[in-house]
Amino acid sequence: MDSAPVNMKNDKQQPRAPLQLQNDHEPPLQRPIWQIIMVAAIAAGVQFGWALQLSLLTPYVQLIGVPHTWSSFIWLCGPISGMIVQPVVGYYSDRCTSRFGRRRPFIAGGAFLVAIAVFLIGYAADIGVSTGDKIGAPSKPRAIAVFVVGFWILDVANNTLQGPCRALLADLAGSNSSRIRTGNAMFAFFMGVGNVLGYAAGSYTHLYRIAPFTKTAACDVYCANLKTCFFISIALLVIITVLALATVSEDAWVPEVVDDGKSTGKQLVFFGEMYGALKELSRPMWILLLVTCLNWIAWFPFLLFDTDWMGKEVYGGKVGEGNYNRGVRAGALGLMLNSVISGIASLCIEHLARWLGGVKRLWGGVNFLLAVSLAMTVLVTKMAESSRQYTTLPDGTVTALPPNDGVKAGALTIFAVLGAPLAVTFSVPCALASIFCNNSGAGQGLSLGVLNLAIVIPQMVVSVLSGPWDALFGGGNLPAFVVGAVAAAASGIFAFTMLPTPPPDAVLAKVSGGGMH
Repeated sequence: MDSAPVNMKNDKQQPRAPLQLQNDHEPPLQRPIWQIIMVAAIAAGVQFGWALQLSLLTPYVQLIGVPHTWSSFIWLCGPISGMIVQPVVGYYSDRCTSRFGRRRPFIAGGAFLVAIAVFLIGYAADIGVSTGDKIGAPSKPRAIAVFVVGFWILDVANNTLQGPCRALLADLAGSNSSRIRTGNAMFAFFMGVGNVLGYAAGSYTHLYRIAPFTKTAACDVYCANLKTCFFISIALLVIITVLALATVSEDAWVPEVVDDGKSTGKQLVFFGEMYGALKELSRPMWILLLVTCLNWIAWFPFLLFDTDWMGKEVYGGKVGEGNYNRGVRAGALGLMLNSVISGIASLCIEHLARWLGGVKRLWGGVNFLLAVSLAMTVLVTKMAESSRQYTTLPDGTVTALPPNDGVKAGALTIFAVLGAPLAVTFSVPCALASIFCNNSGAGQGLSLGVLNLAIVIPQMVVSVLSGPWDALFGGGNLPAFVVGAVAAAASGIFAFTMLPTPPPDAVLAKVSGGGMH
């Protein structure tokens, strides 16, 4: 990978950075580009599942009886597993001595766990009813328990799969920085493909008809659609993963024997090195962590409740009703538009950064765009409420009609516009972390591991507090969105005023292919 200039104040060898491998082998020879593409394609299968989580699972957990106030707690598994599993897997995949290679065993194991998790999530309602839940009951505790277990396994599996997949791309590229950027660019491209496919599948109302057995007495049409989407997701992931692992070989890693007299306590070496690395962080890295933390406090409420906002506030529906389901599908369409814009914007980041005078200004600017977009959700909601029309069904029930075209267009525009800040969020922080950690002598694995803490910790805070915070204001999603707008504005201010300016050529080279989930 590209590295920052070396400090040459003295010729004395610098101490080894935390989390750095204890031996330095010659860089591997670069592989053919088709092998890099095969491995990068795994991102499509992974991201297909993530897209389904973001678009359909929050309404689904409320459908099986989890109240809105508590549904955000279920999303704690993502940041917790990201904080623990991803750094640990990355650390030990660097040191794996399996004859199948360092990364491939973790990729295969992650795909297997995804299959188990998808089965548990898809059949949570059926398993719950078969073990004692009552059909039509407002709460289904057994189904909720099965769903939570499956959801936690799914997030652990995704973190187990994605980190080694990115590392394998770097291994295949060898020491060729151009190939490394190409591999990351292909990974980002296939992430976009997976997002578009996932959101498109989530917005299609009759997908369950290709697998009619998914609709049961315990699982209605909405549930059957989700189940069918997950089956398609696992089929896509398994096919791509098997093809990639079968066609791309990996040499076994043989570590050098280093006798330093410190053979005890190896089980805690990772955590000790991570703690040491955090103590040695430079001031630029701490500022980056602050800006990233505020950035994700802004993002996570919308990513968590965007389709729920469409169903409740924009379409005026209640969970499980037709109008709410139509709003959720419209939200899935909005997320698909968001993914398309994000993919296009990711190809333009380097040019935009040069035009604006650096990635620091680009990131600060899009954070203000994020703040304005989140604030606009309040305006769209008020427009929907003021123009809401109702109709009386034959049984005397009064129900809201879908919003007018202007309100729909406004809501979908917010989804689409947010694609540009999202592309920058997935690219620029990663590049800056790599550069700042390089300048302090740390490795790439450490830089992304530390940056991940600034992403998952605010996610945990938002997951715990967003539900009760919304409940203080009578329910709904707007209170959390408003807090997100304030956090995005603060993130933009700190990016402009406090974030150091990195060398332009180095950061733009990394941004051109970077990205993080």
